[in-house]
Amino acid sequence: MKGIYRYGISIRDNYGCDSITDSHKENSHIHALSKTISYYLNLGILPISDYFCAKIQRIPNINKLQMLQNEIKSSFVELGNFLRQFSLAKNTKDVTVLQNDTYYDDFIALIELSQSHNGWFTPEQVQFSVQSWAKALTEENLNQWLSNYDFSKTEPKKIGLILAGNIPLVGFHDFLSVLISGHDVLVKTSSNDQHLLKFLAKYLITVEPKLNSKITFVEGKLEGFDAVIATGSNNTARYFEYYFKEKRSIIRKNRNSVAVLNGMETFEDLVNLGEDIFRYFGLGCRNVSKLFVPKGYNFDNFFKAMYEYRDVIQYEKYANNYDYNKAVFLMSNFQLLDNEFLTIKEDSSYSSPISSVFYEFYDGLEEIKNRLHTDAEQIQCIVSKDLIPNSVAFGQTQQPKLWDYADNVDTLSFLISL
Repeated sequence: MKGIYRYGISIRDNYGCDSITDSHKENSHIHALSKTISYYLNLGILPISDYFCAKIQRIPNINKLQMLQNEIKSSFVELGNFLRQFSLAKNTKDVTVLQNDTYYDDFIALIELSQSHNGWFTPEQVQFSVQSWAKALTEENLNQWLSNYDFSKTEPKKIGLILAGNIPLVGFHDFLSVLISGHDVLVKTSSNDQHLLKFLAKYLITVEPKLNSKITFVEGKLEGFDAVIATGSNNTARYFEYYFKEKRSIIRKNRNSVAVLNGMETFEDLVNLGEDIFRYFGLGCRNVSKLFVPKGYNFDNFFKAMYEYRDVIQYEKYANNYDYNKAVFLMSNFQLLDNEFLTIKEDSSYSSPISSVFYEFYDGLEEIKNRLHTDAEQIQCIVSKDLIPNSVAFGQTQQPKLWDYADNVDTLSFLISL
């Protein structure tokens, strides 16, 4: 018997199933069939012949889960292909991308409309987020990420997501993690980012209809979940912790990112640091809001590099924040350094307002290492030129890998443990 397979691949059944009636032989056959399917799944090939359809119910659960996971993974790879068509420089339609006739023009329109939904979501910022996910959602990246986990004992649960809305698609990694681990997702979006994720979810469902029963967007109260991942401010996190105290949860609070400089950075390094400061107007937890610099540090080169980002002041919301925060600082008689679109202020806090970066002087790197270790729960990323172990390179904070987890909490391990 010949089996017909996706991607136009055909193989021959050599097991002679019709002639096997003995139960022991039948079990041996199913075991062999299971191994065969696993083999082709690993090649990215999913059999859909009548023979497999008839026998699929008898395959051990592990392979059913693996098949579903491969289908879900493939749908996210297709989403990556879809997103790679869009960039600020030029949108380029690829006729080989699935469902393009339905979704391509509508997504361009949504990107253009995003700023009317949220004034901070300019086309440039949305396109950057889209391109970041386009780069991440490749089969190679997904395989590398998932290879470190065993999903064989995962039983599907309903996972509630309460998402932030400070930057475009900020909750997409949690959304991806829940689905790729085999669970169902109940999503409560932020009022600041209600449209982008819903659009991408609709695309995924069109590509893989099985996802329709696994994705639900919740408008009112989040109910009927087995576990929850919630992101908010330090204040809202206290409510989350109380409200979800009977459920397994990941509760994310305010975090900020810092850069450690020693004065040996090149002009290019500092320009790249500007990307970490100004991307998304500094609204993300991975944005650098605090500098640690050696005593006597001269900020001239820093400001020369920041001048590359001078056009940020052209955005009205950013300009309004700059004017307001500068006025507050001056009225409070704080000492400022200013270049007409960015103020920097000596301050021990990690969280600086929009259009401002705080800084502190240090005597030695060991002092800073100890400080950062003590304050680890307040910090998302540490940026440096190899001054601090496991630090992020300049210009890379807003391009995390799939395995770079928020708050250093392994989301997939949490989901597998449920």
